[in-house]
Amino acid sequence: MNAHAPLDANRATGPLPVGHPRVLARKVGVLLVNLGTPDGTTYRPMRRYLKEFLSDKRVIEWPRAAWYPILYGIVLNTRPTKSGKAYASIWNKERNESPLRTFTRAQGEKLGIRLAGEPEIVVDWAMRYGKPSIAERTDALIEAGCDRILVYPLYPQYAASTTATVNDAFFRHMLTKRWMPAVRTVPAYHDDPTYIDALARSIETHLAGLDYEPERVIASYHGIPQSYFRKGDPYHCHCQKTSRLLEQRLGWEKGRFMTTFQSRFGPEEWLQPYTDKTVEALAKEGVKRIAVLNPGFVSDCLETLEEIAEEAGEIFLHNGGEKFSHIPCLNDSEEGMDVIETVVRRELKGWVS
Repeated sequence: MNAHAPLDANRATGPLPVGHPRVLARKVGVLLVNLGTPDGTTYRPMRRYLKEFLSDKRVIEWPRAAWYPILYGIVLNTRPTKSGKAYASIWNKERNESPLRTFTRAQGEKLGIRLAGEPEIVVDWAMRYGKPSIAERTDALIEAGCDRILVYPLYPQYAASTTATVNDAFFRHMLTKRWMPAVRTVPAYHDDPTYIDALARSIETHLAGLDYEPERVIASYHGIPQSYFRKGDPYHCHCQKTSRLLEQRLGWEKGRFMTTFQSRFGPEEWLQPYTDKTVEALAKEGVKRIAVLNPGFVSDCLETLEEIAEEAGEIFLHNGGEKFSHIPCLNDSEEGMDVIETVVRRELKGWVS
């Protein structure tokens, strides 16, 4: 659906006073928001992206006086080059963009097609960090006549450093508005039956296409520092429930399905067990065949394609493993779009008949 649809000025009962704002059509906006992406893999776009991401107080909760000297003195001088090389290994060269942007765009477009029977709905998409920004696409929805907006952080499990910061950015932008649309935000859907079933079907389909049967299947979630968990973040519990329901849906024997956490950063202790240490230990213990999936990621990205499909695979094979496979995220598959559509239709009840 076109986020720049023409305005409806026919709702006014008479001539508008000179200088009166345009009268908007009564539309309902749906804004899909994912984490973010750099615009390129070279130093400057990587530094710009990392600066925005790592300056977020929801992501790094250290006092600014302690964190900023490290961020500006070390991280932003060394990490852009390293991260740029990692992004280059998974970059969508055909579109000159990261896979995350490619998949998020496709999800927005396909959701628009699925909701084409609801002409009052306008679908758009944005990134929390990088482009297109939440502010830019929110303004486009308002310009299109949306007086109600559903903000959809694309994270099945809630974490303050993901879901909350998307909502922060949206409402921070609303502080600049004289007139605010009515707003709803999508809650965590880590235990939604459609989501669990979609994951299970994607696993079953992928494993059926392998020439081996994995001895272990690992669900690897992005980690958070233990200190965030101790402060009350429900993320760990959401991940564990997703894994428990998924294991039940698959009907596997105990021990075949495992839960781990990846992507730790800095000196703090993070949620455990760690994915990289787990695949290494499994290989050294004699496990020869494994597969890994990322249930917490709606779309494949650096953390799934480079950190898991490449790095974790290399660790496993280097330490004695023989067969490794990465199970893709739901992305814009039919199963993945079923989940997004189900959540959107549920959360729009009362706004859309």
